[in-house]
Amino acid sequence: QVQLVESGGGLVQPGGSLRLSCAASGFTFSRAAMSWYRQAPGKERDFVAGSFRAGAKTNYAASVKGRFTISRDNAKNEVYLQMNGLEAEDTAVYYCNGQSEDDYDYWGQGTQVTVAS
Repeated sequence: QVQLVESGGGLVQPGGSLRLSCAASGFTFSRAAMSWYRQAPGKERDFVAGSFRAGAKTNYAASVKGRFTISRDNAKNEVYLQMNGLEAEDTAVYYCNGQSEDDYDYWGQGTQVTVAS
């Protein structure tokens, strides 16, 4: 059974930092592409950051580039999103996504990030 479990969300002031974690199970993590998406109220779910299979390459949405960093620990089957310089516009539910080597798509339940003073 595939599971993606996010943690680390919360309330933070503008300019602050948070680190999200996603623990994965049920598929070959090291061969999966892992990504973070987010969905703000009333908006579509948008790509935030991605780590290609084995973590050789990463890519970011323009809005977070230079502030957010995606990383992964293939030994622990975990992917992380370090978020620095948070802005009110970063407020959203953040979802972990895994795409297995045979192109199955998996989603976590989401974790709320709220940036407010």
